[in-house]
Amino acid sequence: MQTGTNYGYVRVSTKKQNEDRQLIALAEYGILPHNIFIDKKSGKDFERQKYRRLIKKLKQGDVIFVESIDRFGRNYEEIIEQWRFITKKKGADVVVLDMPLLDTRQKDLDLTGTFIADLVLQILSYVAEKEKEYNHQRQAEGIAAAKAKGVKFGRPAHEKPEQFATLYETWTQGEISGRAAARELGIAQRTFILWASERSAIVTE
Repeated sequence: MQTGTNYGYVRVSTKKQNEDRQLIALAEYGILPHNIFIDKKSGKDFERQKYRRLIKKLKQGDVIFVESIDRFGRNYEEIIEQWRFITKKKGADVVVLDMPLLDTRQKDLDLTGTFIADLVLQILSYVAEKEKEYNHQRQAEGIAAAKAKGVKFGRPAHEKPEQFATLYETWTQGEISGRAAARELGIAQRTFILWASERSAIVTE
């Protein structure tokens, strides 16, 4: 029989986002307002003030309720690590409201929720990783296809002004500095040096 405390965890990515939907979901499960911890921070990692406070407060027999797995976090490797810390080290349970299989509370005498939840988490982690790999591959293929069609990436190159050739010759003869030449051309000194290097390479070929 459960004797621990039920806690709720809520996360929104920015201070402008509204957490009401998550609070309503937790209220429907009887989570008391003073037992709900709210972070307004990205889910990229678990370095969140209220989350850390909740974990520190957690004891054996307690349960953390969260509306969805992405409110818990977005990095599945870290989610699994935190999940195991909560269930194995702390002896507490986790319940994800919109995914009933992610409920570590014991279901019957033979099979614990922890086993099923761990399995589901591993599957979700695998799917997320494959999706990431697929997106990277698709992006690389898209860039390669665009390059094959002549699409240029990065900043457009500056058109060299007509007076560049004259200033280049003056610069090579030491009669003007690169900074002064760049100023006359209305470009950055770095750009002038780059153009000069390209012209020098062409001349010496």
